Amino acid sequence: MILVLEKGITEEKKNSIRSILRREGCIVREISSNEQCIIGSAGKPAHDVDFFRRLPGVVKVTPVSTSFKLVSRQMHPEDTLIQVGDVVVGAERIVVIAGPCAIESRDQAMTIAQEVRRYGAVLFRGGAFKPRTSPYSFQGLGEEALKILAEVREEVGLGVVTEMTSPAQADMMMKYVDVVQIGARNMQNYELLKCVGRMGKPVLLKRGLSATIEEWLMSAEYVLSEGNDLVCLCERGIRTFEPYTRNTLDLSAIPVIKNLTHLPIIIDPSHATGIREKVPPMARAAIAAGADGLMIEVHHDPDNALSDGPQSLYPKQFARLMRNIYVIAPVVGKQLDFDYLDKAKAVDEMPAAPGHADRRTAFLGEIGTFSHKACTQYFGTKITPVPMSSFKAIFEAVKQGEVDFGVIPLENSLAGSIHENYDLLLEYNLKIIGEIKLRIMHHLIGHPGTRMENIKRVYSHPQVFQQCQQFLNSHDNWELVSVSNTARAVKQIKEKGTPADAAIAGKEAAEIHGMEVIEEGIETNPRNYTRFAVIGNKPLKNGPKNKSSLIYSTGNRPGALYETLKVFAERGINLVKLESRPIHGKPWEYMFYVDIEADVESDSFKPILKLLQKKTDYLKVLGCY
Repeated sequence: MILVLEKGITEEKKNSIRSILRREGCIVREISSNEQCIIGSAGKPAHDVDFFRRLPGVVKVTPVSTSFKLVSRQMHPEDTLIQVGDVVVGAERIVVIAGPCAIESRDQAMTIAQEVRRYGAVLFRGGAFKPRTSPYSFQGLGEEALKILAEVREEVGLGVVTEMTSPAQADMMMKYVDVVQIGARNMQNYELLKCVGRMGKPVLLKRGLSATIEEWLMSAEYVLSEGNDLVCLCERGIRTFEPYTRNTLDLSAIPVIKNLTHLPIIIDPSHATGIREKVPPMARAAIAAGADGLMIEVHHDPDNALSDGPQSLYPKQFARLMRNIYVIAPVVGKQLDFDYLDKAKAVDEMPAAPGHADRRTAFLGEIGTFSHKACTQYFGTKITPVPMSSFKAIFEAVKQGEVDFGVIPLENSLAGSIHENYDLLLEYNLKIIGEIKLRIMHHLIGHPGTRMENIKRVYSHPQVFQQCQQFLNSHDNWELVSVSNTARAVKQIKEKGTPADAAIAGKEAAEIHGMEVIEEGIETNPRNYTRFAVIGNKPLKNGPKNKSSLIYSTGNRPGALYETLKVFAERGINLVKLESRPIHGKPWEYMFYVDIEADVESDSFKPILKLLQKKTDYLKVLGCY
C-alpha cells in the first residue's frame, strides 16, 4: 500500500509509521513525488487499511492493486535509473549492450569488444556459463571467460554483462562482472533470484520463453524484495507457433512495461529472431516503441562461432544499425551518443569550476525547458545544470569560469537560426565543443482534470505560439499570454491555481510541476527539431573531430564568396550550413557562418585553412566537434 503523509511531517512521526510497518513484516520504501512525502510498503500487515489511515501524520492510504508491489509504478512513480560505471540505464540516452553469445578466447573477446565500442556500444556482453538445450553443446569457459571479461573492462573500457546460472557462482560474479544476467530459462529459478537480490549488483532479467508479463514482473519482485532495486528487464522473444523465427519478439511489451513498472526495459532482437538479417529491423522497431536500450550479439567470424553464430551481426552490420538508431532516437525523445564513454571520462578528469565541487553547465530558462533537456541528454548525470536568465549570461558565465560549459540553441528546423547566439559566438572567444539535436514536441498542459472547453488563457513562449499556430487557430477564443520560457509557463499556471489557465510546454515540465497533459503533440509540423551547441573554453576531449564551424568575411568584389566555397568543393569537403549576418557598424557588409564536415584543426587540413585565410578578410574557427 501507499501512504501519503502530511506536508511538513516531523521525522519522529515518519519514523513511527516506518516502525509500525516493519513490525508487521512489511518492506518499506520512501518515495519522492513532487514535494509530497510518500511511504510505500509491500507485504501483508496484520492491521487493515483503516488502521493506517488513522495513524498520526497520514493523509491518505491507497492499496497497490497489482500482485507485484515493489516493481509497480504505483509504488514508485519515477523511472528507476541504473548506474553501471559511467553508464546510466533508463535515462534519455540509449544504452546498447553488444558482444558475442559466448566468450571463446581472449583474442575473440578483445577483437569484438574493440569493434563494438568503436561503433557506440557502452556495455559488453559475453557468456561464461552457457545453459544449452543439448548437454553436448559448448557450455562456456566458466571462470576463465570471467577473467577475460574483466580484462575487456580494464583494456577497452566497457562494463561487462554475463549470465549467472547458479547461486554457487555468486562470488565469481561479484569479483569479475558489472551486470549479472538471469537468462530466460532461469527467470523462475527463485533461489537464484533471491541470491542476486542479496548480491546488490545490477541485474538484467530476461523474460522466460513462455512467461506472461505478470510472471516476469513477479520474478523481478523476488529480486527487489531482497533489497536490490537495480533490475533491468530484458524482452528476448517468447515461444509461439510461428516457425519462421526462433522466437516471437513481443514489442507490445514495451509500452505495457512502461505503464506497469518503473524498471527500465532492454530488447534483445538477436535471440528473439535467431536470424541475422531480422535483427536490425527489430532493433529499430524496439527503439521506436520506446525501449531504453538494446542487447545485440556481434561476432567478427560468426560462421565459426561456438554459439549462436547465425543470429550474430558482423561488426559492419552493427555499425550500420547504430547509425540508424542515431537517427531514430530523437524522434522518440532520446539520443544515441557515440561519445558516451569518452565524454564521461573527460568530464571526470577535468577540474571543476572554482568554488564548486561538481561540473556545471549553464542553459537558458528553468528546469524542464528544452534547453535543460538538451543539457541532460548531452551530458547525462555527469553535469549539474545551472539555469540562466539570458544567452549573454551563459556566455559570460562560461568566460568567467563560473560554469564549465554552456548549452545554447543555434537553429530550429522551422523558425530558422537564433541570430543572437551567432553574434555572441563572434563576440566571445569561446569554442563550440559539441552539438545535439532535439525533436521539439509541444503539449497543452493544465491542472489535473481540466477539460479543453474550460480553458480561457494559455501561457508560453512567443515562438511556441508560432509553432502551434494551426492548433491555436481552432481555439481563437483563448487569450495567449507570453512568458520567457515554457517551463516558466507551467510553473506560473500551477502557482496561480486557476483551472481556466493552461500552458504549452514539454512533457517534462508537466511532470516536474505536477500538471497534466491535456493534448499531446500540438505543434503544426512534427518535423520540428532544434540544434543546440555546447560551448566551452577548451575542447572536452582530444582526438579527431568530424565537424567544424567557421565565420569569415570577404572583400566586396565579384566572386569573393564563390572563391571561398570553391576551396571546399574542389577538395570534396561537404558544406552543411551557410548563412550571412550583417557586420555591426558596417551597413550592407556581411559575415558568413559556415559548417563543414571536416576537422579544420587537424594537421591534414592546415594547408586548406591557410588557403582559406588568403581568400578572406577575416576568419575565425568557432569550434571543431
